[in-house]
Amino acid sequence: MDTSRLPLTRDLVLVGGGHTHALVLRKWGMKPLPGARLTVINPGPTAPYSGMLPGFVAGHYQRDELDIDLVRLARFAGARVVLGAAEHIDTAARLVHVPGRPPIAYDAASIDIGITSAMPDLPGFADHGIPAKPLGRFAARWAAFRDGDGPAHVAVIGGGVAGVELILAMAYALKSCGRLAQATLIDSDQALRAIGEKARQTLRRALVEQGVRLEENAAIERIEDGYITLQDGREILSDFTTGAAGARPYGWLADSGLDLNDGFIRVGETLQTSDPQVFATGDCAHMEFAPRPKAGVYAVRQAPVLYHNLRALMTGDPLRSYKPQKDYLKLISMGSREALGERFGTTLSSPLMWTWKDRIDQAFMEKFRDLPAMDAPDLPAEHTLDMEQALGDKPMCGGCGAKVGRDALLGTLAGISSTDRDDITPLPGDDAALLTTGNVKQVISTDHLRSFTNDPVLMTRIAAVHALGDIWAMGAEPQAATANLILPRMSPALQARTLAEIMDAASAVMQNAGAAIIGGHTSLGDELTIGFTVTGLCRRPAITLAGALPGDALILTKPLGSGVLMAAEMAGEAKGDWVAAALEQMSQPQGTAARILQDAHAMTDVTGFGLLGHLLGICEASRTGAELSAGKIPLMQGAAELADRGIRSTLFPSNQAALPELTTTGWQDLLFDPQTAGGLLAAVSPGQADELLVKLTAAGYPAALIGRITEISGKITLSA
Repeated sequence: MDTSRLPLTRDLVLVGGGHTHALVLRKWGMKPLPGARLTVINPGPTAPYSGMLPGFVAGHYQRDELDIDLVRLARFAGARVVLGAAEHIDTAARLVHVPGRPPIAYDAASIDIGITSAMPDLPGFADHGIPAKPLGRFAARWAAFRDGDGPAHVAVIGGGVAGVELILAMAYALKSCGRLAQATLIDSDQALRAIGEKARQTLRRALVEQGVRLEENAAIERIEDGYITLQDGREILSDFTTGAAGARPYGWLADSGLDLNDGFIRVGETLQTSDPQVFATGDCAHMEFAPRPKAGVYAVRQAPVLYHNLRALMTGDPLRSYKPQKDYLKLISMGSREALGERFGTTLSSPLMWTWKDRIDQAFMEKFRDLPAMDAPDLPAEHTLDMEQALGDKPMCGGCGAKVGRDALLGTLAGISSTDRDDITPLPGDDAALLTTGNVKQVISTDHLRSFTNDPVLMTRIAAVHALGDIWAMGAEPQAATANLILPRMSPALQARTLAEIMDAASAVMQNAGAAIIGGHTSLGDELTIGFTVTGLCRRPAITLAGALPGDALILTKPLGSGVLMAAEMAGEAKGDWVAAALEQMSQPQGTAARILQDAHAMTDVTGFGLLGHLLGICEASRTGAELSAGKIPLMQGAAELADRGIRSTLFPSNQAALPELTTTGWQDLLFDPQTAGGLLAAVSPGQADELLVKLTAAGYPAALIGRITEISGKITLSA
């Protein structure tokens, strides 16, 4: 049985992308639970692996080697990704609050948000220090500092193992590039007091060898810009000050209603909190039944138990207990490619230990770099002819990549007889219709999108911006909208949750654009599809495809590449930060851009037909040609690389067939790439182009002057 067609009945929400949750997502992708809708909430598209941080700081690893790509991992798991930092969990209402979107409901939830090493009580640290956790922000700041110029002074606050690893790595990296002026490790007590004597002596010797100044029993008065003041009046130079002085829980957990221990969430043997519907794992959890220090090894070994228990909670099966080991092998980086290993009091340090640590770390990361390919279901033994050709060799794209090709659509529309109504103004190929209601000119358009992201809120925002594109392109003011929704089969409770999220997001976009949602229609189907019918009022003459003049400048307000990026994301080939950036650009409304371009001679929004297809529409309606400067056309992050690798949207061949005389290869094929919620393409007076670009840029649009209108009707050429 095809389990993907079974109704959804339970919401499982993973708050945070820590190591345990990452492993749960991987296991879930290999064996999903039918009926469960899985969501992961994380501040960004990646989750850094802390075990490799010292190696990155020392320069042994590149930045991207630390990152678990949560967007790609979630696609593998069939989960939706919500990019935002959770700020509250309401256990009574079973809601997780994330800024900028409606609350996310859950039937079962798990929290794996890690810890912070921020020092809010230390004067000056918030302004002049950078906590080592969360890791992502620290890694970015360190990379910029390490690659700078001139003598460098660095300091780490906290003389535990983490602090020693950091200062050794920082000193090694700066010595390697000849920049180290001073490296200082500061502790209010004795450094390395939590490990054995032999390991402590070895690491102290390493500090001396790397030229690290050790300040013990030193209380800090204040962090200043460029130096640290101690309570005894001494000053320590530091251009880069970080803190690794113990684990601190995130403050919002205090209002969760869950039982805490010094701010950490108390969990029992099943990893359940005081609320049995909520689990916690990793560094943010306190194992009341068997207290242990904060260490990644426990998070990793909690994953199989958490995976089982999350499923068991939703199926009614018995839960399992997690039994942590009493001790574990501690592998501590020593700056250079050397590490110290300690377990049960036995200590050994050597390059071999670093090789061992590197092998363990790489094996962990390889679990997420090399996700197993899941086989497509076999065709029935008996099927109609040409079934394989109709299916194609890849999944059908979502968004505009799933639409009907230009030739098929225009050919069909050409066969429809024109109306003889005097309140409808015929237009030369525009997507919206121009009506006369009383003495008012009104435009109306409708559009819908097949889902390409599992997040209904994000999908709604993009679909609303996409539908409004036709209104904005004609210079009209959005007036009213109706929603047309197809939800995947789900229980009444999930229907209500999903509809609430969709309508909240839709109302926000439409109201911001000046329109009101006045109703809509819903039905159930195989997959999420979101569309809107939108009207707009024309207080000035409508801007149509006709009207472009030879010599006009062509302005594009958004970069190209969404079709290729979404196709690559479906295939697990796109980086998560590329996808996140593309989704953000697709969500950007074009209302302000339309007002800036209100004097355009011709304008359209770039959507399913691609840039060249929509430019051809202007040229045909205006009886002109065009010349594009290919090198000036803005592209989305990662789009050119993916296009050069041969990745294409399913609509690409149809778009390319519209202009067979144009030969493109590699990244230039993006000119035919179908765009979802793409930018406006405007033909403007050449004397106004520069001023308009300045205004668009100031308004936050990555706009560019990409070419000009020429005289030869229908002829489009490319130049460098």
